[in-house]
Amino acid sequence: MAETSPLLGNQISGQPPEDPDLLSANLRPRHQQLIPTPCGPRKPWSELSWLLKLYYCFTVASLLALLGLALSSILKQRMDTDVTDEDNFTVSLIQFVGISFCIYYISRGVLQENKQELVVFVLSVLLLMVRSVVNYLVLESKSKQELLARFVCIMCLGIIHVFCTTMLIKRRNMMAFRVGGALDSLQEQYFLLNLCFSMVTFDLQAQLCLCILITTSDSAMSAPNIIILGVGVVWACLTATVGAVAVLKEAKVLVWVFMVQNLPQLAFFVYLMYEVGMKWFQDSTYSTYTLEAAAVTGALISLAIKGVLFWGLIRLVHSFGQGLRERMFADSKC
Repeated sequence: MAETSPLLGNQISGQPPEDPDLLSANLRPRHQQLIPTPCGPRKPWSELSWLLKLYYCFTVASLLALLGLALSSILKQRMDTDVTDEDNFTVSLIQFVGISFCIYYISRGVLQENKQELVVFVLSVLLLMVRSVVNYLVLESKSKQELLARFVCIMCLGIIHVFCTTMLIKRRNMMAFRVGGALDSLQEQYFLLNLCFSMVTFDLQAQLCLCILITTSDSAMSAPNIIILGVGVVWACLTATVGAVAVLKEAKVLVWVFMVQNLPQLAFFVYLMYEVGMKWFQDSTYSTYTLEAAAVTGALISLAIKGVLFWGLIRLVHSFGQGLRERMFADSKC
């Protein structure tokens, strides 16, 4: 089994170990004890550099500001009886969900030095920007003036977040070594675990946005479809919970249960494609195509996420029971 040398040894070769209190500052371990959490170990706040602390605080503060703007738009559009704002209300609600998940992604990405979570954060920010551009282009002049502040903030802050987070991703990741030790196999297992956990939450975000899109885009939705969507939201949350627990607890039975739980969602995607296709053939008005096309796009994105998730789970499940879980949730130093 291949091994890599430690990044920093705590003793000089050929010399007996000394009391850490007697070592000079340059010879003391760089890192402190990792803090176990339900989502895996994280670094203590005091260990982050001042520049990283500044970026994290700026990112969370800016996302909270965008969250407030999205909530303000939602409340304003709900109090307005003009039905022409319905499409914009849908986008505002989806943006609200997306920004909420972004706060979660950046928190785990920074505190756990989780590159997979940072990549998902960048993808989520890019999706926010794309939705804002498309929504702004199709709006009427009056609506554009009302949402100009939110559009400018999302675009400007989005560019900053994508650039800064990309630079952060390119930095050397220490958590894989600190959790997995010098064994390459444990470091790879830690990478796959983070990838699967990130895809579980990313898939939940896609499911919720898709349900919001379908629910708000059809005011004349039939009762059976409303029931299907309501059950779908609950089912998506339950499935994500089972998937997260299965990954963190290394439970093979729950992994297979999670995969079986995804079968109804796949069936729902097929049903959605059929319903949208029938509407396109029956309705000759071009104006109804936008949100329905967005629903199909959302379903295809969710299918892509599930593909990556299943690939990672199949590889990860063969590595269960090799000691990574004990390292991740141990109270001692990694």
